[in-house]
Amino acid sequence: MTLISLPRSPSFAIHTWFALLLTMALVPSAMAAPSRPNVLFIAIDDLRPELACYGQKQIVSPNIDRLAAQGVLFSRAFAQSPICMSSRASLLTSIHPTRTHITSTTAVIDRDLAGAITLPEAFRQAGYYTVANGKIMHEKSDAAARSWTEPVWMPPVDDLASLDVNSKHLRSAKGRGPVFESADVADNAYPDGQIAEKSASDLRRLSKLGQPFFLACGFIKPHLPFYAPKKYWDLYREEDIAIPSNRTPPENAPTHLAGSREFSNYHLRNLKEGTEEWDRALRHGYYACVSYMDACVGIVLRELESLGIADNTIILFFGDHGWQLGEHGYWGKHNLMRRSLHVPLIVKPPTSFGKFAQGRTATGIVELVDLFPTLLDLSGTAIPAALQSQIEGVSFSPLLRNPSRAWKIASFSWWNNAGNTIVTATHTYTDWPSGQRMMFDLERDPDENVNIADLPAEQAAAAKLQTILHAGWKAALPAR
Repeated sequence: MTLISLPRSPSFAIHTWFALLLTMALVPSAMAAPSRPNVLFIAIDDLRPELACYGQKQIVSPNIDRLAAQGVLFSRAFAQSPICMSSRASLLTSIHPTRTHITSTTAVIDRDLAGAITLPEAFRQAGYYTVANGKIMHEKSDAAARSWTEPVWMPPVDDLASLDVNSKHLRSAKGRGPVFESADVADNAYPDGQIAEKSASDLRRLSKLGQPFFLACGFIKPHLPFYAPKKYWDLYREEDIAIPSNRTPPENAPTHLAGSREFSNYHLRNLKEGTEEWDRALRHGYYACVSYMDACVGIVLRELESLGIADNTIILFFGDHGWQLGEHGYWGKHNLMRRSLHVPLIVKPPTSFGKFAQGRTATGIVELVDLFPTLLDLSGTAIPAALQSQIEGVSFSPLLRNPSRAWKIASFSWWNNAGNTIVTATHTYTDWPSGQRMMFDLERDPDENVNIADLPAEQAAAAKLQTILHAGWKAALPAR
């Protein structure tokens, strides 16, 4: 089976309906058969592996947990950048950020990766009907005309809109509402509930098309502000919420290491940053948003099952980067600590894939750039030479059958000031052009409390990790 691809160029004027018609004319008619698996692509903003299926038993996430029991959970999946824009530009093109490209933290594909084919575009060229609801590309218009069969749909309610009558009057110096709220409203009062309902409706429509579809659902929570219906807040008691024991920066932390100040855009409800009350209140808000998002995901998954097409659908669930919930006194992402890069990833292959390790955990290191080739692989769509020169990820479908097999030796990530990080099975290592370094032994120090990069006893280990980092992602690929 051949995927028709057009050459990369500075302009995408050629990626029009003509390209689609040309593709469909050249591809064998069998490619349009609905027997090819559909793709349900579920992207979550700012979600770290804070889910019951990842061992976080205080979190109420029954729908995602059920998906994990039906599919394969990946315990070592990492984003290529700890911010939405460059992470999504990277994963949707399968191109790593480096010091020479995707260099902006406000990256968009059309500007930073001119010429790159997007993941939905590749499926569209292969005869799929592609639809996006919610946040997929960071900007609604980015690569939209060539990627999606229909215009991208966004909910009419803004994700910053405060709905709680008791707190919507609170405004920060920047004019934004409170950092969290628990309005007593229906699920579809907030954007994610509307995205879930629209996606369920689209599934009913797409299931009757007679051609395979690629449906992308981009849920916004648990991104700040922490707004969720009251019933999800009521799932947790604030006094029961544990706070981190490591609430100060790592020992020997480089000056480049800092926490995100994203929360400062909102009204802080007169809470004092860094207090135990602050930590519990913000964690409560994050947890409530995770449970709300889980309920929204459940609406989509139940509709897929009720239509009888779940077995012929690839289901992919992931977070776009990690997050810090008060560890080291940091809130948010925007640094190269492991928690800012570690993401949840769950894959349920279609029946056509055959026997797989259902309900098990894959421990091999995978990267979000691997999603692109993996989905093409699972759909039975070959990658032509033109696209092979772009894709920097590798299909991890072998891990779906053998989740304990050896895989990549490291993941590669980038952040502002050109800091570059690798995560291996035993360490994280970061260096900056200034010469500053950061290294943590994840076996002895899993919470990354002591930077050992410059300790004399650790220089052999640091030199080995630096060699891997500078050798680049190609040197870390799994053996075939």
